[in-house]
Amino acid sequence: MRTLVPDTVGLKPAIERAIDIAAPVTQWHGIVSNKIDTEPSLPPQPWLAHYPEKVPATLNYPDFPAWGFLAKTAATYPDRIACHYYKQHLTFAEVAAEARRVAAMLVKYGIRPGDRVGILLPNMPEYISAINGAWMAGAIAVALSPLSVPNEIDNILTATDCRVVIALDLLAPLVLKGNYKPRHIVFTTLQDRLPGWMRLGYAFARMRRLGFWPPLDGPNQHDFHDELAQCRPLLQPVVPASLSDAAYILPTGGTTGAPKAVTLSHRNLVANTWQLFAWAEGEVAQHTSISVAPFFHCFGLVGNLLCGTALATTQILLHRFIPRVVVQLIEQHEPTTFSAVPAMLASLNEIFRLKPLRTRKLQHVQVGGAPLDPKLAEEFTRHTGAEVVEGYGLSECSPCVTAGPLSGNARSGTIGLPLPDTNVKIVDAETGELTLPPGEVGELVVQGPQVMLGYWNNPSATAQVIRNGWLHTGDLATIDRDGFLKIVDRKKDLIITSGFNVYPCDVEQILRRFAGVADAAVVGVPNPNYGELVKAVLVMKSDARFDRRTFDAFCKENLAAYKRPKIVEIQTADLPRNFLGKVLRRQLREPVPTNPSPGTSTTHISPTQRREEALVAALRE
Repeated sequence: MRTLVPDTVGLKPAIERAIDIAAPVTQWHGIVSNKIDTEPSLPPQPWLAHYPEKVPATLNYPDFPAWGFLAKTAATYPDRIACHYYKQHLTFAEVAAEARRVAAMLVKYGIRPGDRVGILLPNMPEYISAINGAWMAGAIAVALSPLSVPNEIDNILTATDCRVVIALDLLAPLVLKGNYKPRHIVFTTLQDRLPGWMRLGYAFARMRRLGFWPPLDGPNQHDFHDELAQCRPLLQPVVPASLSDAAYILPTGGTTGAPKAVTLSHRNLVANTWQLFAWAEGEVAQHTSISVAPFFHCFGLVGNLLCGTALATTQILLHRFIPRVVVQLIEQHEPTTFSAVPAMLASLNEIFRLKPLRTRKLQHVQVGGAPLDPKLAEEFTRHTGAEVVEGYGLSECSPCVTAGPLSGNARSGTIGLPLPDTNVKIVDAETGELTLPPGEVGELVVQGPQVMLGYWNNPSATAQVIRNGWLHTGDLATIDRDGFLKIVDRKKDLIITSGFNVYPCDVEQILRRFAGVADAAVVGVPNPNYGELVKAVLVMKSDARFDRRTFDAFCKENLAAYKRPKIVEIQTADLPRNFLGKVLRRQLREPVPTNPSPGTSTTHISPTQRREEALVAALRE
């Protein structure tokens, strides 16, 4: 028998050569063209006939490392505002100068080309200077999620041997509690820039986590701005020996001892940024963007930070998505573009129903990270006047593969068209060798300059997904005769909730440690606002009694917020399995029957749960 247990917390969402950074903008279009090698078996490309008029089928790519976009824009538009963060604003020249100081600081700490530097920051100005500074020092930047728990961060730092970590002071415990000890930890803070009511909350949270004293304790812990004040900007940033050298490591799983991590090169990041630049038709220095998609995720890094820099876009930063604050920022700054996940649009729609938006300047909203409900997009368009287009990507592709056209001919329910120089095809899911005709469901495979180098120190895992020059995405899709694609289902068991990837086996390993649990399985269940919710099915030992509040506290201690189960079912029988013993996750995704027969599930929605959900909804406002 399976029993649904109410949620007690509700839903929350070496220098080889110098580069001429003062060269004319026209030279951005490149000396080196990294086009895909053609082969007889390449499929036809019907999508090219439906490209916006100004978007070319193939591109010439800038011949510089990932930091080149900031250097070029700072040289061309030095006085244009690069970013706002509440009352703070910085020009591109100021951000570039700070990035060079970060590079000088890292070189002082002993960072050499190829060394890893972890960045544990939310969306704030320091993120832009930190990651560009790491690249200018020749380092490989490692994305560290503020949503992680100490064990996850420790595993990532150990696996990548991060020598330096740049972190927010409030997140210090994530680094300091682990067994791995970076050579240097540099802390910055939001305390001095937040509005008054947030500043009090930040101070309280800081005191609760760190005590009355700042986290600086010992010669290897430093204050970010104090350190930069002592450094002269690095005059000659490091240019990698090859643009195919690694630039960015993005962990894709973290609770096991050897997390799998996507490794992207400078060429990958530059190519994907340039593809998006071309898709936006190169409208330089004309846009303002709301940047709340996390920079520690590929979607936010490339779609906002890098592409926004290439386009000389003024970015309105927010350290986390707070719906009513986002509305205030939209009305204050009147942005023209916004990159979001569906859950963000759902939350904003709730506000707009009660209070209409006072500006109609928003033009385009690019949505990714999770399937987009067409009704959700239509409502957002009614409230804002913006065109909402859906795209598709995965970390292994830097991440963008497709995007909806911005010329007014995007097709609802599709993920758009492949980006320039991107080849896709649909192959049979069993062998991956037979190319399927339009309309048939199969696995989506991708080829292009944005496809990753591989998984960090994991050649066997790399070989499993990159075969014969094609990246096998694990997603089941269709393509129509015009080249528009649609995701049908996932071949993998990956759960995507609010744009974040959740790997069931990682969560299951943790849940099996909870007292009284004999076995556990985790699946994703569809949700119109969040894409999917994490659902756990627990098999309890015969003498064990399950308490949801204790379980939630355990999950809070051991799992990042987005990985915690929002739906919990208790099952007395073993998990459903096939003849090989594999858990049949499809059956576990099925809703619990309202009137169960003996041996099946029952649903319990208590008045307490309803009150708690109402309270959470009120607090989100």
